[in-house]
Amino acid sequence: MTHVFHRHLRQTPPVAASSQGMFIRDAEGREYLDASGGAAVSSLGHAHPEVMAAMHAQIDRLAYAHTSFFTSEVAEQLADELIGSAPEGMSHVYLVSGGSEAVEAALKMARQYFVEIGQPQRTHFIARRQSYHGNTLGALAVGGNAWRREPFAPILVPATHVSPCYPYREQRTDESAEQYGQRLAAELEAAILAQGADRVIAFVAETVGGATAGVLTPVPGYFKAVRAVCDKYGVLLILDEVMSGMGRTGTLHACEQEGVVPDLMTVAKGLGGGYQPVGAVLAQRRIVDAMSRAAASSSTATPTSATPWPAPPRSRCSR
Repeated sequence: MTHVFHRHLRQTPPVAASSQGMFIRDAEGREYLDASGGAAVSSLGHAHPEVMAAMHAQIDRLAYAHTSFFTSEVAEQLADELIGSAPEGMSHVYLVSGGSEAVEAALKMARQYFVEIGQPQRTHFIARRQSYHGNTLGALAVGGNAWRREPFAPILVPATHVSPCYPYREQRTDESAEQYGQRLAAELEAAILAQGADRVIAFVAETVGGATAGVLTPVPGYFKAVRAVCDKYGVLLILDEVMSGMGRTGTLHACEQEGVVPDLMTVAKGLGGGYQPVGAVLAQRRIVDAMSRAAASSSTATPTSATPWPAPPRSRCSR
């Protein structure tokens, strides 16, 4: 009998007892090859000695300090490392406990930014069909996974969903990859105009499509065309790199290969490598400056954001 609210309510999974490298051992002694790193999380394998040593050292010094009153050396160090390798113009990092929370925070930051600069009429998000951005309510609202959204649709904030960049399924035989990307950008522009150009907060997209649609790499020029449309109408570009970021595409951030700089970007999974629940939002300086001039505080903070104990594994994994 279990009292844990498991993901699958009609069965109890095996009890994981230990892990090392790429293997997990259950309580009965069976070994499992963790071929996908869980949900694409354990990018360094299990029980990496450097990460474990950093975690032990930190918890002996400081495990928790409320971020309304304190920062910590390790949180500052991690933020410095992330900004040092971030796309141009990124200036601040907001540390959270995972990918869903990172997306939720990015949506709230985007909304708060427009409130602070005197455009409170912007209330609408545009995202893509067959996308996945998390399971919290805001993340579900912009997500394009229909079966996940359906039970909660009546309580989700309205969002418009346009076509994903899915050339295998949707590129026409009479158009080039560049033309296909331009057609998708035109669809986004039409969606912005349909809502009202001054009413859209942001376009939200996975740089590389993740679990819902498979690994969907964008056609050349797609994100540059999207960036141009967003700039034309003052719409923010939020890139979700929770799954595709932190080195998984050959560069630390997937958007580097597209030559595009987002306004807000989310990372998680590979950031902590499975050693701690962790995520982050990277923000452009103009967004942070606007918020600091008007409000002097963020409306996204939680009691456990940016706490010091998870920071050492984050820092080790980001390196």
